[in-house]
Amino acid sequence: MRIVFMGTPDFAVPTLDRLHADGHTIAAVYTRAPARAGRGMALKLSPVHARAEALGLPVLTPTTLKSEEAAETFAGHGSEVAVVVAYGMLLPQRILDLPRFGCLNLHGSLLPRWRGAAPIQRAVMAGDAESGVGVMRMEAGLDTGPVAMEARVPISEGMNAGELHDALMPLGADLMGRAIRALERDGLTFTPQAEAGVVYAHKITNEEARIDWSRPAAEVARHINGLSPFPGAYVEADLGKGLERVKVLRAVTAEGSGAPGTLLDAAGTVACGTGAVRLLELRRAGKGGTASGEEFLRGARLAAGARLG
Repeated sequence: MRIVFMGTPDFAVPTLDRLHADGHTIAAVYTRAPARAGRGMALKLSPVHARAEALGLPVLTPTTLKSEEAAETFAGHGSEVAVVVAYGMLLPQRILDLPRFGCLNLHGSLLPRWRGAAPIQRAVMAGDAESGVGVMRMEAGLDTGPVAMEARVPISEGMNAGELHDALMPLGADLMGRAIRALERDGLTFTPQAEAGVVYAHKITNEEARIDWSRPAAEVARHINGLSPFPGAYVEADLGKGLERVKVLRAVTAEGSGAPGTLLDAAGTVACGTGAVRLLELRRAGKGGTASGEEFLRGARLAAGARLG
C-alpha cells in the first residue's frame, strides 16, 4: 500500500521499520521538527526523523497541518492510508479525510481506558493488571475512533513505564503490520469503543512528579515506577550542599512504618502514609549514573532518621 507515516519518538520507530520491511511504499514521513538539546543546544532529529533518513525516505516537519498549503502537500502524496504513532500533533478533519482508507493510529492502551497523552505511565501508576496496544481509525475526537485490533500484555509487579513501553513497541509494530495487510484484503473491521470505562491519560506535569510520602506505600511505589525513566519521580534532600533534587527510578513496597518521608534504614526503606517503600534505583538530577538505594545513601551520607522532602 501507499502510506504516509506520522510519528516522532522511539515508540514509533519499530512500526516504521515493519511497514518498510513489508514492502509498502512510504510516500512521506511526517515528524516533529528538530529541537535543540544538550549542553551545546545543537539541533537534534527525532528518532523517527533519523530512522527515516537512514531508510532513504522523504521527511516533512511542518509546524501546522491546518493550513491550505499543508493540506495540498498531504494530498499530493497520493496515500491510500496514513499510519500515526505518537506523532504529537493533532490532525484536522481535512487531513483525516484525505487518504482513501483514512488514518490509522497505534495507541498504547486498551481503549477506551487511557485515551490521551500518557497512557503507558498512567496504566502503571494506576496499578492496572494489564495494558496493550490497539489499531484505531482516527476521528476528530481525542482517541475516540473505532478499534480494529488489539494486543495485550500483563503489567507485572514492579514493572516500570520504560519496561512496559519497550514491551509494547514490537507488539505494536506487529499489530499495525497485520492491520495493514488485512486492510489490503478488505478484511479490517472496526468496532466502536464502549461508552463505559472511558479514562483519560493526562499529560504528566512536573509538579505531579514530586513524591508524596503521605500516600499509601503501594501508591507511592506505582507512582515512582510509572514515571520511570521519564520524567522521573523525585524528592528533595540535603546531600551536604543544601537541598538537591533526587530522582527515584524504581521502588517496591517494604515492611516498616514511621513519619512519612522518614528514612528507616541504610537499605533505602522510606516510611509512607501507611507502610513503606524500598528505593531500588536513584539518580541525582542532572547526573548520568544511577545507584542502588543502599549505594546512594552511603555516598550521600544519609542515615536512618533523615527526612526526604
